[in-house]
Amino acid sequence: MLSIEAIGRLRKPCVWTLHDTWAFCGSEHYPRSLEDQRFAQGYLPSNRSSDDRGVDLDRWCWQRKRRAWRCPIQLIAPSSWMADCVRRSALMHDWPLQVIPNALPVNTYRPWPRLLARQLFGLPQEAQLVLFGAVGGAEDPRKGWDLLAAALLQLVGRFPGLQAVVCGQAEPSDPPRLGLPVHYMGRLHDDQSLAMLYSAADVVVVPSRLDNLPQMATEAQSCGVPVVAFNCGGLPDVVQHQQTGYLARPFDTADLAQGIAWVLESAERQAQLGQAARQRAVQLWSPAVVVRQHRDLYEAVLAR
Repeated sequence: MLSIEAIGRLRKPCVWTLHDTWAFCGSEHYPRSLEDQRFAQGYLPSNRSSDDRGVDLDRWCWQRKRRAWRCPIQLIAPSSWMADCVRRSALMHDWPLQVIPNALPVNTYRPWPRLLARQLFGLPQEAQLVLFGAVGGAEDPRKGWDLLAAALLQLVGRFPGLQAVVCGQAEPSDPPRLGLPVHYMGRLHDDQSLAMLYSAADVVVVPSRLDNLPQMATEAQSCGVPVVAFNCGGLPDVVQHQQTGYLARPFDTADLAQGIAWVLESAERQAQLGQAARQRAVQLWSPAVVVRQHRDLYEAVLAR
């Protein structure tokens, strides 16, 4: 664990991968919303949310960073969105930066027979399954379960066999009433189980309000499963619209529902999307590809 000031005292060649926005924000790990631009404007009393009270901890942390970090560090952004945020940030806009995605073990996250995967998890063989997952399941508003729930309500009559699967959360004491069965899988702790669960689904929905390069989306694509998400954050780096999945307008639940329906209404289209998703995942995120990019960057940093 390094303090803000200890980071500023580093004088060795360093490479810093940004898995969230804390580095150029205040104390928060993500902006409050797409509209929150304090990280770009500087943390001023005038741009503080009217909902906040007391000491402005975000401004205090950001000012500590500005004082301590005089020597720029080589940054890696896993997504184009994260890179754009860095370039617009008041703190790190002139730091060296390169976009390199997170590596993914594509030999583990690969397509498995759907019927076998459903049998292992006790899921219905004939239903159309929509998978949602996040650490804590529906607990984190940033992950957008409420937006997915609103979209699913619009699909109940249109797809009579539709069912939802939630990964990352046990069944709550008061589960939501969506008019369709919801299977709660709890938390899965190994890659193989996750790969099998992805393979059991017809479509994976990642309705995040703000995310960098969410593993739920990249892992699902590597398993040959179409992903439906909002066209925001790092998700456009993961999903090619109507080629490997569907990107809905942020945060239009009707368009999200339309994207899910577009994937589900044609088994042939679903298979084509899945094949394209798997092929793209191997090309972009396999360790052989990503490690080479890191090695080349390390050599460039050492040469400087």
